[in-house]
Amino acid sequence: MRTIYLKHSFRLLLGLCMVVVSFQLFAKCTSPTEAVRLFAADNFAIQYVGRVDFSDPALPRFWSPGVYIEAYFEGDSCQLILNDEMLWGKHNYVSVVLDDQPIKRIMLAGKVNVLDFSDNLDRGKHRITVCKSTESGIGYLEFVGLRCQKLLKPEAKPLRKIEFYGNSITCGTGIDTSVVPCGAGEWHDQHNAYMSYGPVTARSLNAQWMLTAVSGIGLVHSCCDMDIVMPQVYDKVNLRENKVEWDFSSYQPDVVTIALGQNDGIQDSTLFCSGYIKFIHRLRTKYPSATIVCLSSPMADGELAFVLKKYIASVVEAINQSDDSNVHSFFFSKSYSNGCDYHPDLKQHAEIAEELTCFIRQLKGW
Repeated sequence: MRTIYLKHSFRLLLGLCMVVVSFQLFAKCTSPTEAVRLFAADNFAIQYVGRVDFSDPALPRFWSPGVYIEAYFEGDSCQLILNDEMLWGKHNYVSVVLDDQPIKRIMLAGKVNVLDFSDNLDRGKHRITVCKSTESGIGYLEFVGLRCQKLLKPEAKPLRKIEFYGNSITCGTGIDTSVVPCGAGEWHDQHNAYMSYGPVTARSLNAQWMLTAVSGIGLVHSCCDMDIVMPQVYDKVNLRENKVEWDFSSYQPDVVTIALGQNDGIQDSTLFCSGYIKFIHRLRTKYPSATIVCLSSPMADGELAFVLKKYIASVVEAINQSDDSNVHSFFFSKSYSNGCDYHPDLKQHAEIAEELTCFIRQLKGW
């Protein structure tokens, strides 16, 4: 009897131990996730690239297309909070990339916008990028912060840097008809700076990018009754309104491209070429070691393309003869005009980027 009793007690004790262990494992697997909290825009782990006004570090403000913000986080919850100026009552668009998921191009809905990307998100580590896809004339955005469970130390940005000066083509105007077709909606409903030739080129070359561009702007003459030209506003954060001084030391590009001339049209050669040379000299004072590449206009018709090629070639030759051999020219192989208002479309921006990528890779050995 004693033996049977001891065996029974042992089985009972073993059973209780298994229950306790099972409960502990279950509790561990089903423990609640870390609480979601707001990480403010001035958190050191949030990275910014582009012309951003940090006058108020808690609400960094930016106007330019292509300005982008990156963060790394852990957990199954993610919300971005952005304020939209809603200039003239218009809504900005942003492009958001989460990990390797398809790009989401989103029209903001109001002054304050909470963009939730928590659906089907696992508890692992993630990277999120948000890019302003509309240009300066649609008003500024302010980044409020990121809601998640844990913000991680950021990975190093690419060492290479490129800056793209230009007009509406560089802004990504008329490129994306996936939601609103040409001729419908607002004039900026087809903007997509994230997929314009500059950022596509930079990503292909593993480089950071900055778009210093305004729709309609020219080198010596702008279209559409604009009262500014690029050499007047190139040193500002808000180019369209010629406001807020830009600190050039905060972004020193390895390569600078200039795609101006489309809005100038066919100008007097002396006026255009002398203005171009002066602008390059100004850029050189800001970027002593950058490689500068003067581009033809990707959407120019045959007559304008011929004139710009001749003018740009003479500008580069004059600069080279003045002991600056780090200035080059590049002429696109054809005209790209399948998008809205004869701008390049998404496919053509990819083709433009491919041409430019090959040239920069050869030029810089990248």
